[in-house]
Amino acid sequence: MLHWIEKAQKGDAEAFRELSGHVRGMAYVVAYDMLGDVQLAEDAVQEALLEAYMNLASLQEPAAFPGWFKTIVVRQCHRLLRRKRQALLPLEAAVHVAGSSPGVAEIAEHREWTQVLHRSVSELSTKLRVPLQLFYFYGYSLQEISVYLDLSVATLKKRLYDGRRKLKGALPVADLAAAFHLLHEGGQRMLHIVNGDTVGDKLKQGIVQGEVLVWREIYSAGPIFIDPAAEQNQQLRAEVLQATMGIPAAEYVAGCAEQEQRISGFRKYDEVVLWFEHDLFDQSMLAYLLHWFNGQKLVNTKLSLLCIGEFPGIELFHGLGQLTEAQLSTLPGTWRTIGRKELQLGSLLWEAYAASDPRKLADLLAAKREELEGGALAFAYDAFMAHLSRLPSVENGLGIVEQTTLQAVANGMDTPLKLFRQVTDELHRLGMGDTEYWKILRTLTAGTKPLLELDGVAELTDYRELPEFLNRSVTLTAWGEQVLAGAADRLQLQSIDEWYGGLHLEGHDAPWRWDRAAERPVQYPPSARME
Repeated sequence: MLHWIEKAQKGDAEAFRELSGHVRGMAYVVAYDMLGDVQLAEDAVQEALLEAYMNLASLQEPAAFPGWFKTIVVRQCHRLLRRKRQALLPLEAAVHVAGSSPGVAEIAEHREWTQVLHRSVSELSTKLRVPLQLFYFYGYSLQEISVYLDLSVATLKKRLYDGRRKLKGALPVADLAAAFHLLHEGGQRMLHIVNGDTVGDKLKQGIVQGEVLVWREIYSAGPIFIDPAAEQNQQLRAEVLQATMGIPAAEYVAGCAEQEQRISGFRKYDEVVLWFEHDLFDQSMLAYLLHWFNGQKLVNTKLSLLCIGEFPGIELFHGLGQLTEAQLSTLPGTWRTIGRKELQLGSLLWEAYAASDPRKLADLLAAKREELEGGALAFAYDAFMAHLSRLPSVENGLGIVEQTTLQAVANGMDTPLKLFRQVTDELHRLGMGDTEYWKILRTLTAGTKPLLELDGVAELTDYRELPEFLNRSVTLTAWGEQVLAGAADRLQLQSIDEWYGGLHLEGHDAPWRWDRAAERPVQYPPSARME
């Protein structure tokens, strides 16, 4: 929007027409909320656009346009209110007037429910009513609304949450759920794709309409390929996951075949909704699914995305699995439609993640940072940057997980259970589960020069075979102390065999390292390593 404003300030009429189309819908909602009259709201918006066009050159800071224009709209509304014109028309009958917004035609088709919902929303306070109308009735994104209303995204989410809660107090829960389903779900033929059985089982308890597909993968671990379903790639991935995480290869392959078969029939659904979170575990899975859908002809199937990184009342949000059924029931309808732009961006992320050169991902994140953080994939930048920080560091050969683990032991975390809780809380952007973390802990206790020692165990092989594993004592070795202090390099002491997306590092050689200061992966020739 900023480039349209700047062009319009230079007299570009076409740019102002584009700008007008972008802001007209939100301006209309604000005007109607003040005037309660369809024609008056249209008049106010038209007059406001004319005034903005005439005075746009006086706007010194283009980024301030949304708030500046909203002030003009409000001023025009007050002017019309003073005229006391009274041609009132219910908002339900006016859905075609604000016409360009996605989903308006579908809302009008379900008049009975929308009358109930519109009437209930109209009784809320202004601070709750306007955000609900903009988000639910007109489909604007959280970022767009936050800019227009000059609210932080966190505040806006809280108001949407409070608004839904108040509506639930005013209506039977089933009625409210049905109303939002009709607004956003497009009927019964829906497929919800989620990241875990805990969430899937809860959604199946009547929280959503349609079917639920649990996507069982751990793309944050093991070898990654642009096409992981190719037979050779899948077989290698199955072998590595079995060797490193104990996932039976045959079971893994069978599970992949089953979920691929189900997703291949997506065209029988009116809508597919992707339920994901902010961390690498989810963002890598989301990137793959967007990449997959980008290669398909969607025909008449609509794609939607629900992606959150927080929830009111939960101080440290790890994921949707933390939420109760009641909390999850507040989320249907809060997803947003995604189109070819998001699919292409997700595909680029996946291809860069699957590359053997980590600079491809780093360069993509740098080039697309603003686009990512301002759109539907707002969590991808932080998640994939966290992934890159898992590479062995230039300073001591420790990735972020190993570094955090050794530091936690040095600070007094002395059992696997305490370590798991501490490290996964601190590195919540990675979204590590216990199986993934035990694999990393095992590498730190391995070899002839382990960095950690586990009480009573010479070398940790399979934690499930060890009695009282979670509460055994963990201590730093002398080698671990040296590495943590930067006096030794982890890869000179321990051999590595690890996949980082599409990059495989083996032995004592790591041609790629993570430069914490520059926040970039760098090539690391043997001559530059510490002795």
